[in-house]
Amino acid sequence: MWKRIECLAIYTEDIEKSINFYQSLGLTKAWETHQDEEKQWSLVGMRFPDGDSELVLKNNPDLNFAETEIVVEDVIASYEIIKDNSEVQWIRTPFPNSLGGHVAVMKAPDGNVFVLIGK
Repeated sequence: MWKRIECLAIYTEDIEKSINFYQSLGLTKAWETHQDEEKQWSLVGMRFPDGDSELVLKNNPDLNFAETEIVVEDVIASYEIIKDNSEVQWIRTPFPNSLGGHVAVMKAPDGNVFVLIGK
């Protein structure tokens, strides 16, 4: 059901400081967008020199936890398989992704947050 890790999103209070730090470690800034229409909360993708995975920086204090983005074959099918597990908390049930496909956000029984992406 789970295919690969796409990215790890981490919280930072100072996006620019974090960009500079991770660039000093060899990552490159690949993209930047905002989480909200008011453009208050940023998301910045930092690409590793090898492979396709990214470290995503976010500065929304309401999301001050790490999120691991997982590519799945089918988000809705994955949700249907997992949804009856009472130990899983759904932060966001499946919704259309503006880039195509679907997204869902879950908190696993161990408290870790996973963002499922796929068709």
